[in-house]
Amino acid sequence: MATRHHARMAVVSLLYAFDLGNGNTAEHANEILEEKKIRNKQKDFALTLYDGVMEHLEACDKAIVESLKEWDFERLGTIERATLRLATYEILYGELDSAVVINEAVEITKAFGTEQSPKFINGVLDGISKLKN
Repeated sequence: MATRHHARMAVVSLLYAFDLGNGNTAEHANEILEEKKIRNKQKDFALTLYDGVMEHLEACDKAIVESLKEWDFERLGTIERATLRLATYEILYGELDSAVVINEAVEITKAFGTEQSPKFINGVLDGISKLKN
């Protein structure tokens, strides 16, 4: 049975595909989630997150850019950018405590990113959570 963690990992995959130029990712989201066995409440949760990120993409990217220190947004790895977008959306628009969101993003990055990615993600998201407050 899929958990919210699995749903978030699937959303990062969808955002990754979108960032690589697959503009019709939303049209195939149901198929992709089904392949990953994300169903029922977790599927609804994942779609809500994905739709939310896409709706607030510009604001999320702006917050990320503001929190990047001596780093160019365009230089971000695709996985890191997707993870940051999801977590930024949850920090800015979600109901979870920022620390929970940051921890979840770090765990996702450990699965998908490079060895240095978790520390980088943690730092950027910490900056974003401070911007929110």
